[in-house]
Amino acid sequence: MDKEKFSNHYIIAFYNLENYFDTTNDAHVLDDDFTPNGFKKWNDKKFYRKSNKLAKAIAHIGEGDSELPPVLLGVAEIENGGVIEKLLATDELEAINYDYVHFDSPDERGIDTALIYHKEHFEVLESETVPLLINAQNGNRDFTRDILYVKGKLNEEEIHVFVNHWPSRRDGADQTAYKRIEAAKTILEKIKLLQEENHELNIVLMGDFNDDPSSESIKTLMSSGLFVNPMEKLLSPVSGSANYKGEWSLFDQIILSHSFLNFEKDTHSFKKAKIFAPDFLKEWKGKYKGNPYRTYAGKKYIGGYSDHFPVYALLKFNS
Repeated sequence: MDKEKFSNHYIIAFYNLENYFDTTNDAHVLDDDFTPNGFKKWNDKKFYRKSNKLAKAIAHIGEGDSELPPVLLGVAEIENGGVIEKLLATDELEAINYDYVHFDSPDERGIDTALIYHKEHFEVLESETVPLLINAQNGNRDFTRDILYVKGKLNEEEIHVFVNHWPSRRDGADQTAYKRIEAAKTILEKIKLLQEENHELNIVLMGDFNDDPSSESIKTLMSSGLFVNPMEKLLSPVSGSANYKGEWSLFDQIILSHSFLNFEKDTHSFKKAKIFAPDFLKEWKGKYKGNPYRTYAGKKYIGGYSDHFPVYALLKFNS
């Protein structure tokens, strides 16, 4: 790699880590499957194997586009801050000056989001959760993941990052669409509050939105006129970030404010967006060949990485 050529290139990424649970039973969440005596027979050996695999994937995201691993990495489906600490302590990642922002969310399964950041390039100024207040169809509150908001400085440029894992489609895509539309509206309301202090914001929305770029929830975000979605052209019949019953989806996306299209000095400008899908992250044979190499297929342990590919955006710092 020509280090000079890539010295001002920075990767921001998102990765759904597929049920990255520790092995300890937490009485307050539905994590029983991921315990040694549970449905998945989840034990320390499997946990550390998964940790090392995820670390390998993370260390290589954006390889060939930057001399650094991701300077910002949003993650979903983590059980708690402890699993992030173990992930960052792996051989692949311990030498990288990473830290993280995480809050426990009210999700019934106990899965959260977090933002991992490179301390030499990103400084956290503020962080908080943005609660997603929605009801299930029976009228009771649907306890789902909060939206993680982090304000910080990337190479001294102020940016606002939202890490998302929107409500699932488990009860049907159409039946649950209103929940994800509400998540989009919740973000736009938060941005409106932030704009009261500063109208020109650098905003990064990243996450597993459980919707494709053409879905109503993402269109709700885009209709604000604030954003470009560099990922919308990455979904095709033969490519995406996850595959369910033979169909590709691109629920994992990074959406940027228009400010990333400028080239002013001391700002970051968008270069390109990609799905990170090297061969080592794929199933290599059988009817699922080419799909993400996941940890479990149902209750069968296959020992892979995740059922999602990471996605990333490449930014250039204009010096």
